[in-house]
Amino acid sequence: MKESPVTCCIHPSILSADFVNLEAELARISTADAVHVDVMDNHFVPNLTLGLPIVERIQAVSPIPLDAHLMIADADRWAPLYADLGLASVTFHAEAATAPIKLARELRARGSRAGMALRPATAVEPYLDMLGELDLLLIMTVEPGFGGQSFLDVTLPKIRRARAAVDGSDAKVAIQVDGGISAATIERAAEAGADVFVAGSAVYGAQDPADAIRRLRGLAVSASKA
Repeated sequence: MKESPVTCCIHPSILSADFVNLEAELARISTADAVHVDVMDNHFVPNLTLGLPIVERIQAVSPIPLDAHLMIADADRWAPLYADLGLASVTFHAEAATAPIKLARELRARGSRAGMALRPATAVEPYLDMLGELDLLLIMTVEPGFGGQSFLDVTLPKIRRARAAVDGSDAKVAIQVDGGISAATIERAAEAGADVFVAGSAVYGAQDPADAIRRLRGLAVSASKA
């Protein structure tokens, strides 16, 4: 069994940013590892946010890589178009994909890292055989659709099972968590095995986002080494 690397990347979510000043808001998180861009279509989730044209402009001005989280229906059709924008990572929901392996391969072929997300109640076990097709596995720690929700501790066992499966395989897959991540919760997620953390209000709600990013990263690294 391989030893898990302690990476602990912080991906602030612009869902908590000021949408009127997105370029300036991106500059405020330039010390992060990537920016998490939530795309919602009001079908797969009951909220509507950004689409392809706005994500393309964000990609053009962002000082850090884009990590797109597509909370949209018909992922097989739409996700490759986001990869075509040159995004570093494109994550689709397993529940919204008809052919997830084919889709993951298509995202990689178009130059993006392939990510797959699971809702809190979606079991990870049916997807473990396709770990080698993925670069990132996103385990939602809240129900997708809205920011500012409380972290669901019920997802911790699933994170542990995912970490054990990744460590017991030859796959190089990051385990990302999204929802309710803050200084009060990030250590629990890191101890369970997550190594990429999406934080919205914990970063953008801070007086100094750069300091919040540094603190979150430090907490995650320490917990991962414990």
